[in-house]
Amino acid sequence: MMPLNEAAIKSETAPSPLTQWASYLRFRLFQSLLHPFSDWARSRRMRTMMRLVKINESTKILDIGGAPGIWNHHFLPRLTITILNLPGAIEQSHDSRHNLAYTSGDGCDVQGIPDTSFDFVFSNSVIEHVGDANRRARFAKEVRRLGRSYWVQTPCIYFPIEAHTGMPFWWYYPNILRKPIIDGWRRKLPAWTDMVEGTTVVSKQELRQLFPDAKILTERLLGIPKSYIALKA
Repeated sequence: MMPLNEAAIKSETAPSPLTQWASYLRFRLFQSLLHPFSDWARSRRMRTMMRLVKINESTKILDIGGAPGIWNHHFLPRLTITILNLPGAIEQSHDSRHNLAYTSGDGCDVQGIPDTSFDFVFSNSVIEHVGDANRRARFAKEVRRLGRSYWVQTPCIYFPIEAHTGMPFWWYYPNILRKPIIDGWRRKLPAWTDMVEGTTVVSKQELRQLFPDAKILTERLLGIPKSYIALKA
């Protein structure tokens, strides 16, 4: 976790290069410690999905905005998955045991794929990154158009550790605290910082409005809401 720099808040004097580098290293260390927890949480979520959704080797799956790695779990059967992501954002895997296909496009405006082409549409922590309310509505419309069933997950604002940054209660920070942290991240990780700043928290109420034919589930950890899932099984 990157610590708050009170001097940067109280004055316009930039921190020294040594201070910036030390903060960056602390941030990267925190992120490395966060990864095992994130991997465990994804595995737990995928087990829940397998329990609730009837998918097997013959199920045609579309993963919007995903990557092969999320499907690398020993408890999953060999699946047929099409991964749709933005041009240049697709991560291809040549050693997956699944039957993978890749296509580039905008998840808010999928071209060239007819209605209900897939048995199951999957999306993990994507809808909060697609843009404003209009684009989120278009994303939801495409999910519902393309799949007979679907699973759309998004992080919950109430979970103490923010899913993308690892920062505690990140969405509640006032701008005077958030800005110096963002500025520090941007110097070392500009693309990642753009992703963080482009993230919009999706509430349970909005998810219910976007997916009226779905059941809205609350994923919990130690009783605390961790994410919301729109499920049509």
